[in-house]
Amino acid sequence: MKLRRVVVTGLGAVSPLGNNVPQIWENAVNGVSGAGPITRFDTYLFKTQFACEVKDFDPSQVMERRELRKVDNVTIYGVASAVEAIADSGLDFEKLDCNRIGVIYGEGIGGIGALEDEIRAYALNQEGGPRFSPFLVTKMIADMTAGIISIRYGLKGPNYVTTSACASSSNALIDAFDQIRLNRADVILAGGTEAPICPTGVGAFNAMHALSTRNDEPEKASRPFSKSRDGFVMAEGAACLVLEEYEHAVARGAKIYAEIVGSGLTADAYHITAPHPEGNGAMRVMNNALVEGGLTPADVDYINVHGTSTYAGDIAEVKAIKALFGEHAYKLNISSTKSMTGHLLGAAGAIEALLTVMAIKEGVVPPTINHVDGDEDPEIDYALNFTFNKAQKRDIKVALSNTFGFGGHNASIAFKKIEG
Repeated sequence: MKLRRVVVTGLGAVSPLGNNVPQIWENAVNGVSGAGPITRFDTYLFKTQFACEVKDFDPSQVMERRELRKVDNVTIYGVASAVEAIADSGLDFEKLDCNRIGVIYGEGIGGIGALEDEIRAYALNQEGGPRFSPFLVTKMIADMTAGIISIRYGLKGPNYVTTSACASSSNALIDAFDQIRLNRADVILAGGTEAPICPTGVGAFNAMHALSTRNDEPEKASRPFSKSRDGFVMAEGAACLVLEEYEHAVARGAKIYAEIVGSGLTADAYHITAPHPEGNGAMRVMNNALVEGGLTPADVDYINVHGTSTYAGDIAEVKAIKALFGEHAYKLNISSTKSMTGHLLGAAGAIEALLTVMAIKEGVVPPTINHVDGDEDPEIDYALNFTFNKAQKRDIKVALSNTFGFGGHNASIAFKKIEG
């Protein structure tokens, strides 16, 4: 069976850098941080009092009031990302076979905010027996985003959620890639969404010492590959990529951003939260993506790395890159867009894949911000080009997008420029 080609024909996102792709891309290229004090709840007693929140977002622009009361922000963000991506792609569902169009989204946590609100209300008012919202289940379960997008547009192809911690939406993209190239679908809206900024979300990650506590300068807290890094910055938002079979896209005259040519999935099989110290799983997952795409390490121009700004994670990923790419590692551009967006957890893979695709399209590598001279980690090789602080122009023919999750889940996607 000949595998079909898969291309990206539409993009949509809601993120701490903006509520549409042009705004997000402009801020990413200009090295803008999305971090600031948390406004969702009173953080007085919390070790971390900042995050990368979505700002100035009006949910009524994407869903009606009667729909909004049934869902959590995690679904609202996801729907918003799909609305923009569909418009960007030019898809006209009335002219297409919707039995061949699907929706696959990744979520790491789901509607944690809604669940927290209901439990708090139950604890405060137990007279007369337990009272819960009839919409708690639809707010809480992680598959609701894909379900609602499907219902909204009448899309009857593959429809489900993927969950693999911070690799969740990369898994969604890879699953969508496979569904299309195996001829199970022609188009899939693939992406991820997350809305974890609530007392439970922040408190839980604080308890495991995963978050930065740089409360005095939140916009500088995410500093991947710098010695003074002290954890990641929690973020929220969603991103959607319209994946489409190449001939299907050409036949309808769609614009094509890039082609997905390979993917990799591996497990560290090492620790529930820590990465393999030598980056073994990360090295193998990148290699798998290249092999599947018929590529060599020398073909790669740019890697949008996982780069969370945690001590162990950054070191392990650098080791993986050096082990796989050898001397070519020093010819790559490497950047962590998490330094600007923060860490969107289950949605990280989608927003970073989107930024990787934009980098290919625009010929610009977004920066890794917040590094300063004198803040070098002796365990990191600074002869590598981390694209510190300023975007760099580059003709990017092949790029990788890496995401790794608690539990040892690793995912890597290889994107290729469409020539001509």
